[in-house]
Amino acid sequence: MSRSSFSEPESPAASVEGETTMTRTSSSASASSMASLVESVRACGSSGARLDKEYLRRRITIPHRLLAAIAEAIRSRDAGTTAAAAAVEEVGADGPCLGNDDVPEAPMVVFVNSRSGGRHGLVLKNRLQELMGEEQVFDLSMVKPSEFIQYGLACLEKLADLGDFCAKETREKLRIMVAGGDGTVGWVLGCLGELFVQSREPVPPIGIIPLGTGNDLSRSFGWGGSFPFAWRSAVKRSLNKAISGPVCRLDSWHILVSMPEGEVIEPPHSLRYLGESTYTQDGDIEGEVPEKVSCLEGVFYNYFSIGMDAQVAYGFHHLRDERPYLAQGPITNKLIYTGYSCKQGWFFTPCMSDPSLRGLRNILRLSIKKVNCSEWEQIPVPPSVRAIVALNLHSYGSGRNPWGNLKPEYLEKRGFVEAQVDDGLLEIFGLKQGWHASLVMVELISAKHIAQAAAIRLEIRGGQWRDAYMQMDGEPWKQPMSTEYSSFVEIKRVPFQSLIISASDYNDLLDKNYHQGKLFVMHAWCFNWLVSIVSCFI
Repeated sequence: MSRSSFSEPESPAASVEGETTMTRTSSSASASSMASLVESVRACGSSGARLDKEYLRRRITIPHRLLAAIAEAIRSRDAGTTAAAAAVEEVGADGPCLGNDDVPEAPMVVFVNSRSGGRHGLVLKNRLQELMGEEQVFDLSMVKPSEFIQYGLACLEKLADLGDFCAKETREKLRIMVAGGDGTVGWVLGCLGELFVQSREPVPPIGIIPLGTGNDLSRSFGWGGSFPFAWRSAVKRSLNKAISGPVCRLDSWHILVSMPEGEVIEPPHSLRYLGESTYTQDGDIEGEVPEKVSCLEGVFYNYFSIGMDAQVAYGFHHLRDERPYLAQGPITNKLIYTGYSCKQGWFFTPCMSDPSLRGLRNILRLSIKKVNCSEWEQIPVPPSVRAIVALNLHSYGSGRNPWGNLKPEYLEKRGFVEAQVDDGLLEIFGLKQGWHASLVMVELISAKHIAQAAAIRLEIRGGQWRDAYMQMDGEPWKQPMSTEYSSFVEIKRVPFQSLIISASDYNDLLDKNYHQGKLFVMHAWCFNWLVSIVSCFI
């Protein structure tokens, strides 16, 4: 990902600084003066203290009459006449066809998950409303992204069809910021994906303000790995980066879960029920297939996993919901994660259960399709693997890259290609016990490379295990398993790609997050080792 070039209009603060620089330079050194001016402007964009709030507001604020129309459309769940009437009332009897408002450079709305990041979302929402107005900041507990897209964006489109030039330009230039964790970002991206399906392009790209625990999507595109300490100025910088940052493409992956009729789960909001249907068999299946299956579907952007890591995440999420006062920030959350992984027995299993029951190969069968191949190929699951991850990005578990930067010789030997976020492939690897996972995260050893795939199918069989734990993009759930019939998880690439704004200074941020995360994981590894030894004697 390349750095974005700075091509913005000059802000008032930048003008003052640029003039000061040029007065110190001789008239004959015009090239040097121009370079100094560019550096001054660049500094304005990278330092929240120098970024003028009113200047930023003018660049992103949507005209009030359009905001009133959007709010009315969402409130009334009507993108047509009611919302148009609200816009007419704002501009007078001549109606919205005038469209004489000044079109902002980068009209922007923000979705805030007030539950993310140790409940920092609420104070962040107040700060964003101060910077850009209340009407452009949506609390996800009150307005869902699907409602904004179905009614708010549709309202702009209808006004544009009526001849409103400002509404048309606002719709085409719109950018969206998401303040939340990976699950929140995935939720918004999934809703925006419906615009591709409905041929309602252009699809607004998104930027990210990281509020979650891992924030792997945020890290991958240069938005940082955690909610910053100097967050008030950082918010302004983030909004400024979102105005002109380059747009990158990201593969999206559709997941379909089919389970025997009558099985009940509590799915995350990233999964939705499709109802009951007959399972269409494709390729070899080992177990029995029920006549009717219940189906759920969703989309993920970073990873899907099954096994012990998902079980730890499931326990953490339930603990956070039951005792929210414990989740006060990313560091606290990671410590809870560490303690919970010990409690679940990932780090100290020999005295807990029959070793033969721990490996995932006892409950699942893995099949893949390679690029330009229509046949399923069964892939053996290593016996020691207790978690299987299908990874799309280069970031997993708070900025780690367990797939690694593989040498060309190894890639050729295994039949792999270099991993990219838009190559149409998922990297599948396995994690053994917690010791192995910890060493992988600090890159002392590598993950268990299993395959690269353009499509994946997991056949899950019941038996000694009653439940399997799964997660995608940080949203876990408990999947019941039948002792009589198989359940299936099928993953394939969505035909369109998601659009994400890349923040500037990507490489610097990635290096910083990598070294900070590596140090934390090493500390956590030592902590797990001590706790596991002590737990054996309790």
